[in-house]
Amino acid sequence: MHMKKFRMPTAYTILFLLLILVAAATWVIPAGAYQRAGEEEAPVAGTYQTVEQQPQGPGDVILASFQGFYDAADVALFILMVGGFLGVVMRTGAIDAGVGNVIRLLGGKEILLIPVLMILFSLGGTSFGMWEETMAFYPLLIPVFVSAGYDPLVGIAVVLLGSGAGVLASTVNPFATGIASGFAGVSLGDGLMVRLVMLVLFDAIAIWYVMAYAAKVRSHPEGSLAAGSGRKFVRPAGGDVPILTFRRKVVLALFAAVFLVMTYAVIPFDEIGVPLPTLGWWFSELSGLFLAGGVIIGLVYGLGEAETVDAFVSGAADLIGVGFIIGISRGITVLMDGGQITDTVLYWGERALEGAGSVAFILLVYLIYIPLSILIPSSSGLATLSVPILAPLGEFAGIGGSLIVTAFQSASGLVNIVTPTAAVVMGGLALGEVPYDRWVRFVWKLILIFFLLTLAFLAVSAIL
Repeated sequence: MHMKKFRMPTAYTILFLLLILVAAATWVIPAGAYQRAGEEEAPVAGTYQTVEQQPQGPGDVILASFQGFYDAADVALFILMVGGFLGVVMRTGAIDAGVGNVIRLLGGKEILLIPVLMILFSLGGTSFGMWEETMAFYPLLIPVFVSAGYDPLVGIAVVLLGSGAGVLASTVNPFATGIASGFAGVSLGDGLMVRLVMLVLFDAIAIWYVMAYAAKVRSHPEGSLAAGSGRKFVRPAGGDVPILTFRRKVVLALFAAVFLVMTYAVIPFDEIGVPLPTLGWWFSELSGLFLAGGVIIGLVYGLGEAETVDAFVSGAADLIGVGFIIGISRGITVLMDGGQITDTVLYWGERALEGAGSVAFILLVYLIYIPLSILIPSSSGLATLSVPILAPLGEFAGIGGSLIVTAFQSASGLVNIVTPTAAVVMGGLALGEVPYDRWVRFVWKLILIFFLLTLAFLAVSAIL
C-alpha cells in the first residue's frame, strides 16, 4: 500500500487557514487600543488600555474575505486591467516576436537580462517603493525567461527579489522611509549612507543568488524547483516565432510607452526632491491607462472591435485568480482590526523593549517588526501605527530615530519577500503557477543571509 505524497495546499487554502488562525487569536489575545493624535491618528505611547473583547467568529472570517475584496478593489481591478492589456498585446503576436528577436540577438547570453532587470527593479523599490506596481511585469517576464531556457521561478525571482531588495534597503521611499522618518522626527536623509550601502550589498547578493540558480536550471533542467508545478510555458521553436513586422514594432513601442508612463506617474518627485512634475497617479488612474492602452493597441494593429474586446476579456479572465488572492490576503488585517488586537500586539512589543541597552534595543526592535510586518503587510500603515511609539522609546536607549526607521523598513522589506500575507508574493507565484512551498525552498537561504546581515548593520550602527 502506497502512502500518498504530501502536497502543499494552494495559496487560497493557506490564506484561509491564516484567516482562521487570526480569528482564533482574537479570542485569546486581549483587545486593546491606544489613544490617537494628529491628522494621521498615530497612537500615543503610554496610552494603551484594554477594551471590550471583540472575538471574531466563523461569520466574521467569511465576511473578512469580502471586506478584503472591498479594501483591495483598486489593486484587484488594476490586475484585471493589466491582464486585459496583455491579452490584447499577446493576440497581436508582438511579444512573441520581440522575445524571439531578443533571444536571437543575445545569442545564448540571456542570463545578462537578470542583473539588468533586477537593478532596474531595485532602483524602483528603493526610490518610490515599487512593489504592488510590479504585478504588471510578472505575466510579461515569466514567459520571456522560460523562452530563454529557464523556469518560471527565475522570472518571478527577477521581479520579486529585484524590487524586494530595493524596498528592503529603501533610501528615499516616501511610503516607508518617508512616513516613518516623519513620525520619528528625523530627516529623510538621516541614515541614508547606511541604507545606500545596504542597497548595493543586498542587490548584489540577490543578483548573484538568482543568476546561480538560473545557470543551474539551464544546465540541469531536472534540478528546477518549479518542475511539474503548474503552467507549461513552452519554449518556442525557431520556426514558430512570429516575424517582427513593422506593425508589431509599433505595438511594442506603444507597449513600452504604457509601462514608462506608469512608472513616471507613480513616482512622487516632489517628495524626493526631483524637479519634475508629480502626477500622483495610483491604481484607479493606472487601471484607466492599461484599459486605454489595450484599446489603442488593438485598433492600431487592426484587430477590430470584436477581437480587441475578446482578447481583453480573455486576458483579464486569466488573472481573476490573482485578484481573489489579493482580496483574501487583505482579510487578515480586517480581522485583526475587527478583533482590536493590533494595538495589543504593538503594546507587547513596547513592554518588551523597556530597559534594553542600545544594541539589544535596536535588535529587539528589528525582531519585533518581523511578526508585525506579517500581520500588517502595509508598510505605510505599520509605520503610522508603530514608529510614534518606538521612536521615543529609542531615545531612552540612546538610539536615534533614523536607526528605528532602518530597522522598521528592513524588517518590513524582508518579510515582504516571503510572507503569504503579501499579495505581491502570492499573486506573482499564482501568475507563474509555482506553489508557495517551492518559493520558500528557493528563497530561504537568501532570507537568512539578509536577516543576518541586517542584524550586523543595525548592531554596528548602534555602537557607532
